[in-house]
Amino acid sequence: MHADSPAIAQDDPFASLNPAQRDAVEHDIVLPPAQSRPLLVIAGAGSGKTSTLAHRVARLITSGADPQRILLLTFSRRAANEMGTRAGSVLQRVLQRGATQAPASLPWAGTFHSIGARLLRQFAGRIGLDEAFTIHDRGDSEDLMGMVRHEIGLTQTSKRFPLKGTCLSIYSRVVNSQDTLTRVLQSTFPWCIEWEAELKTLFGAYVDAKQEQNVLDYDDLLLFWSEMASDPELGPEIGGLFDYVLVDEYQDTNRLQAAILTGMKPDGAGVMVVGDDAQSIYSFRGATVRNILDFPQQFSQSARLVTLERNYRSTQPILDASNALIAAALERHAKTLWTDKASSALPQLVLIPDEAEQARWVCNRVLEQREAGMALTQQAVLFRAASHSAALELELMRRNVPFVKFGGLKFLEAAHIKDVLAVLRFAQNPSGRMAGFRVAQLVPGIGQTTATRLLDAMSEAADPLSALQAFAAPPKSRADWEPFVALYTALRAPGLRWPADIELVKNWYVPHLERMHDDATVRAADVEQLARLAGGYGSRETFLAEITLDPPEATSDRAGPPLLDEDYLILSTIHSSKGQEWKSVHVLNVVDGCIPSDMSTGNADDIEEERRLLYVAMTRAKEQLHLVLPNRFFIKQQAQLGDRHVYAARTRFITGAMLKLYEECVWTSADTAHSRKPMPDSIRMLVRERARNAWK
Repeated sequence: MHADSPAIAQDDPFASLNPAQRDAVEHDIVLPPAQSRPLLVIAGAGSGKTSTLAHRVARLITSGADPQRILLLTFSRRAANEMGTRAGSVLQRVLQRGATQAPASLPWAGTFHSIGARLLRQFAGRIGLDEAFTIHDRGDSEDLMGMVRHEIGLTQTSKRFPLKGTCLSIYSRVVNSQDTLTRVLQSTFPWCIEWEAELKTLFGAYVDAKQEQNVLDYDDLLLFWSEMASDPELGPEIGGLFDYVLVDEYQDTNRLQAAILTGMKPDGAGVMVVGDDAQSIYSFRGATVRNILDFPQQFSQSARLVTLERNYRSTQPILDASNALIAAALERHAKTLWTDKASSALPQLVLIPDEAEQARWVCNRVLEQREAGMALTQQAVLFRAASHSAALELELMRRNVPFVKFGGLKFLEAAHIKDVLAVLRFAQNPSGRMAGFRVAQLVPGIGQTTATRLLDAMSEAADPLSALQAFAAPPKSRADWEPFVALYTALRAPGLRWPADIELVKNWYVPHLERMHDDATVRAADVEQLARLAGGYGSRETFLAEITLDPPEATSDRAGPPLLDEDYLILSTIHSSKGQEWKSVHVLNVVDGCIPSDMSTGNADDIEEERRLLYVAMTRAKEQLHLVLPNRFFIKQQAQLGDRHVYAARTRFITGAMLKLYEECVWTSADTAHSRKPMPDSIRMLVRERARNAWK
């Protein structure tokens, strides 16, 4: 491999990188892949992580690496596409291609789950899988868990047994954390401990049901990949497909994903992971900060560590406050973010009397900034839990301020989209009972009993299609049954060319919408959108796998009045804000009990994650940061206890020593826009005293 080429010498396409970024991009570039040491890039918030990773890919390719042998793992298809586009533009500059010439593609760029699905399909025969398997989304997995739960008699217990969603969460946590059921129950689901034996039985039956129906859930895609990677024969073979493995957002991986990485590349050769331990906030999904903290010790040969500390997003005062906050973490990869964006405006700590005044104050400030020329879309209000924005949403609606709240109805959760996909899945895999059960009941006059009889007949028959064609539907369903049989027959025909499949399903299904839903026109538009999306995929199998693993964000029924406006305010949970940035950020309820959440103070690890969560919120701001502290909360309690007010103290994460990094403000009324003054000691003491009295 060659360190330089004439094209690079003539016009350096990496000149825009700062020294630390360039160090990561040039890491071991002159060595063959087998000698390339594992690399950990700690990329601080706003430090150009995506650009660094994209330039690394481009640098590898210009040095002779085969794009077909580069595995790039990201956490969304959008991120993978963005990485490919950026790397492609760099390559075009390096190779001096015209804009009309396509850059080298990255066929193995995608999410962990999508790459896992491809590899499982490729190696299915070697591990006893039928390669025609279909993939259940979260909803389908819950339904199957519920069906199995009922079949083994756990719905008839005299005491409260966990519901299907809780059961799936427990199962998923055990799989992804690689921990024992006992420890998962003790740490995360303590009220379910008494059901440990029954849950083991349930999970065994759930695994059996998936096997019988030839379906996999999200967790299987990682679990089976991990099993292959750890196999003495298959592991080296799969690892040998790739010279380089690059992982984005490594702080958000779980133990299963780390096991996949070490199974494929036991010595870490050619491995590069990028992330920020200070932004590890997804433990509720099974992610563990230990993966990125322990990476340097994970491989036998010493891993290199490169830290990106230059921030291109925020002003220095915002970074000073953020650095001080995260410096108090019990364990971390040390870094100090800096920028050349100077500013005299300190972040604000704003003491507000209560939540109602908080809503009015935020609304006033947002509108003031809009009048001063800052678009609403450049402003965001962040909060720890979705319920924290309730008062603000009412105030915004009262004043006719348009807004979008992240965390709405997901595309695949809409009933009509699930219906269409169920028809396609049932055609792809006649053994899939969950899809078949849903589809059969779309035919008027067919209920659960008839649907069960149909699926039983199909599962017992050598040819499921013949069994469906011979099935005697109830007399009241005959007129609608025959078109369905014709549809299913066409979908199972060997010569059908994709995406004709979805056109057939759409033409059959859309007329049923008016019978089933009042807003049929809106839902029909969603089905049209799904059909358009389908045209971008090569086959029904690929479409079903990818649309399940990385679904579109929202349905038309979320595109209500706010999105029809030319401008709208962003409301978002902090978890959903990760990776985003805005000129002005307001963070609600920066008080103990909210940040950290009173549900997340059970142990030191939980509290440390809450600290990181506040850090993520603060580092979203580019120019203005307002941390709002309502003094009093109204708590709705159980009827026998009555409602009460509680008094809150400033979050424990902002200590007295850090106050010099903020402008402290007292806002006795939301309308007193200019009564900024340092918070007097008397008020500070009052807040603390009230907080203590609330627990006496």
